[in-house]
Formats: sequence, structure tokens, C-alpha cells
Amino acid sequence: MTTEPGHVTPRSTRPRPTMRDVAALAGVGVKTVSRVVNGEPNVSSATAAKVRAAAARLDFEPDLHAGNLRRRDGRTRTLGLVVSSVANPFAGQVHRGIERVAAAHGYAVLAVSVEDDPDAEVRAVTELARRRVDGFVVTPVRDDQSYLAVHVDRGTPVVCVDREPTGLEADRVVSSHVDGARAAVRHLVAHGHRRVAFLGDVESVQTARLRRDGYAAAMAAAGLDVDPRLVVPGLPDEASATAAVHRLLALPDPPTAIFSARNTVTLGVVRALQQAGREREIACVGFDDVEAGDLVVPGLTAVVQDTDGLGRRAAELLFARLDGDAGPCRRVVVPTSLVARGSGEIRGPAR
Repeated sequence: MTTEPGHVTPRSTRPRPTMRDVAALAGVGVKTVSRVVNGEPNVSSATAAKVRAAAARLDFEPDLHAGNLRRRDGRTRTLGLVVSSVANPFAGQVHRGIERVAAAHGYAVLAVSVEDDPDAEVRAVTELARRRVDGFVVTPVRDDQSYLAVHVDRGTPVVCVDREPTGLEADRVVSSHVDGARAAVRHLVAHGHRRVAFLGDVESVQTARLRRDGYAAAMAAAGLDVDPRLVVPGLPDEASATAAVHRLLALPDPPTAIFSARNTVTLGVVRALQQAGREREIACVGFDDVEAGDLVVPGLTAVVQDTDGLGRRAAELLFARLDGDAGPCRRVVVPTSLVARGSGEIRGPAR
């Protein structure tokens, strides 16, 4: 057989197997197959095994949308996840923790990244609701989450992760942002630094404000005045952080240490110090770990969040609600830890 140039021979196809096909191969009724597929009771283990074997042999995949119409509990076995920005590795790590718990419950996770756009947060939830997800895990970006109340009132559980919700009573799982920032600054002060700069995320982000609060509290506790020229909030990305560090280094009395309050900001700090040849002179502690933080010289000292723990606890709270927990809303705080690798242990100048 020859094929003319430019002509594509269609591949042979076979119809997608149905429950009726599985029932015929297993020697049972279609209703029995439906019960096994949907996890319903009143099917013997031997019969269920026979149905699963037939389904595997036929490469049968159930139609979840059709199954939802017949399933007694009306669930879709899906969760909706709204993350702030998929560009940030933090979001992916939290996502992974959620998926591990969801998979153990036989659920799939539908994730949407809103790229830190407040309006996109509402659109994402609306689209996920149209897909009849059984619950939401949301990283709040907007300054008001009251729009989620309609879903809670309908019985769809909502858990917020990483940031606290505003205008909504809901379960939330957050890191100890203030305590983590305090620990970072205390560490730098303990190594002899008095002029400690703060470089932070945009102030509209809740966690940025909390980490700045922790910085200010630690400086006050150490009896140190904060030079306003050393406080640089509102840095949206690595490039802006790099430029900010170069401005700080040009001051007549530059900082001897830097606390960078976000992983993308930390990358900009490291780049600027390397460009200036000052990475072994000026100490740095970052909030959030960065990829290959142990490979730069000196290694990056960081306040590390338990991202897997954040995702796992958020998913566990959500499934507890799906299982009927009607208790008061919970606030779970996941501790941070300070990992010393060298950059935060550079000694400050003698007083």
C-alpha cells in the first residue's frame, strides 16, 4: 500500500468502552458496574474484583460527569485550588502537599493561578464553581473574601492557605510570618549587625506587612533604631530588588546586613551583592528558601516555610469538613525554621 505525498492515513480507532461492555465481560448487570465504579456498598468483594478486572482489560474510564448525576452524594471528587502565582515555586510546593492528601482520598485537584490579580481571584472561583468542585482551597489575593460566603452557605467548604481571609469566617492555614521575620533579624543582630535593611514585597500582600512587622519588632526588642532609608517595601520582582540593593550600597553609611522578605526579592539581593563583589561582606537572611540556595557562595541563610505542611493541613481541614465536621472555624499556624548556610553568619563590624 502506498500513500500519496501529503496524505495522512487515518489511524484505526475503536469505540470507547462503556459500562455495558464491562458488564458483559464481567457477567454482571450494568447497575453492579455502576455501584463498583462509584464506590457504593452492597457489592461483594469477589464481584467487585471481577468488575475491576474487566474494566482494566477494556481500558475502561468512567465518565465522571455522568457519574455525578447518579452518585448519591452528588460529589464530583474534585477540589478547586486558587494559587497566587504559579511563577513562584512556593505555590507549586503547597499545591503538591494538597495533591498528596487529595489523591489518598481519590480526588483530583483543579488548580488556577491568578498571577496576583485580585479580580482574577473571583473569576477563578467562579469558573471552578461551574465545574462543581466539592471544596475550595484559596490563597487570598484580594483584600476581601466575602464573595466566598455564597459558596459556604451552599455547603461547599472553603479553606484559605498562606494568607488570612478578610470578610469571611473560614478555616485557614498560615505560616508564622511575624515570628519567622523576628528570628531572621535576631540572628543578624546576634552576629553583630546594627544597620539591618529590610527589603519587602508589595504592601498590598498581607504576608509582606506581617514580615515587616516582625522586622520592626525585632529591631525594637534589640534596642536598635530603624533608619527609614534602609526600609524598602513594594518590590514586585527580582530586578527591582537588585536595583534597590545597589541604591542601599551607595549610601554614605550602607547596611551591614539585609533581611529580604520574599524569595524573589532574595534572588535580587544575592545578584546585587555578587555584582558589587560584597557577598562575603554583607550578611543576608531571606524569608522563604530559594532553589539552589545551598549552592551559592556563601550559602543562603533562610527562614524556611513548611510548604508541604501548609498544603497537607489545608487539605486535611477541607476533607474533615467534607466528612461532616461542623465545628468552629480553625486557624492552624505552621512554624517556620531558620536554616543557617553562611550568608546570615557573616560577622558585623566591631562597635
